[in-house]
Amino acid sequence: MQDYLIYNTLTDFVLPDAFHKDYHIHLLCKSGKMSFFCGGKAFKATAGDFLIWQMTTEFADISYSDDFDATLLMISNPFLRRHNPEMIWATKGYMYIKEHPVFRLDRDELEIIETDFRQFYQRIRTPGSLFGEEIVGSLLAILLYDMWNIYSREIEKAEIEDITSRRFLRFLMSVQENCREQREVAWYARELGLAPKYLSGISKSITGRPAGDWIDSYAAHELQKLLSDQRLTLTDIVDAMHFSSQPALTRYMKRVMHTTPSEFRQKTK
Repeated sequence: MQDYLIYNTLTDFVLPDAFHKDYHIHLLCKSGKMSFFCGGKAFKATAGDFLIWQMTTEFADISYSDDFDATLLMISNPFLRRHNPEMIWATKGYMYIKEHPVFRLDRDELEIIETDFRQFYQRIRTPGSLFGEEIVGSLLAILLYDMWNIYSREIEKAEIEDITSRRFLRFLMSVQENCREQREVAWYARELGLAPKYLSGISKSITGRPAGDWIDSYAAHELQKLLSDQRLTLTDIVDAMHFSSQPALTRYMKRVMHTTPSEFRQKTK
């Protein structure tokens, strides 16, 4: 399976429901309309709408008009994890989009997203670049920053209205601050005055992922930054991440990132 794909519904004869089990789908509607049900609610997308289908979300009763014209950018989950530039906003966006998969863009926002999609189309449809993954990964980071900026006003409103979301975000902010030293769910639950089982239940209900998975994601993000700095030795990184030894670091990376420190550095030279 490829890490990223980009298609047009009319010229490539492709529709999003054929892919949403395997990819996170970002759809920019140009004309026509589509409709679907998600979480018991009816949604529709028309010209000027930006739609995101998260891979873990279930959709039903999907229909399209004959003139439905949209660009589909599809990103695999592993690629998204490798190139996600920021974790707190990623989670804010995840929670908001889960309930609001369709977002209406104003003229300026539409121009920004159209520009991002054109860049993707040019790079993905012109293969053979020596640094193809790195280039597309950088474009993905730009798109994500643009999305979060556009969604920010609505995301902030949603946070105020949802106590459970605020608790979960407090957990993530604590993880962001402490994951170099603490990587156990029980420690974060104790810091937040919550039972570990309750914290895990919040994480699972909001994101479909256990709390420990989020801790590992943040720690992996920190490890990637440290390992990308060639000035740091592995001993420096062991100390920075509070591992007991280099073998302990290697075991953790094999479990969480499916690679070793040396293999990661070789790939990113």
